[in-house]
Amino acid sequence: MSEKELGKKWDRCLADGVIKLGTGLGLGIVFSVLFFKRRTWPITLFSGAGLGMAYANCQNDLRSHYLLHRSEKEQ
Repeated sequence: MSEKELGKKWDRCLADGVIKLGTGLGLGIVFSVLFFKRRTWPITLFSGAGLGMAYANCQNDLRSHYLLHRSEKEQ
């Protein structure tokens, strides 16, 4: 994998992380205000879920270079 490809993957990972963290934070705030009497745990829960999804996507994207892609006939 070239340095340019790795840089693109890291850029995609960071952008995905920011988007998912922001979405989780926003959903956590909405749920906290509307349903849970302004407690902080929904904000933490949704933000953590967003970061976890971003981490899993990034891990999958960075490992995709090492996976072997077989056609359906070979399986």
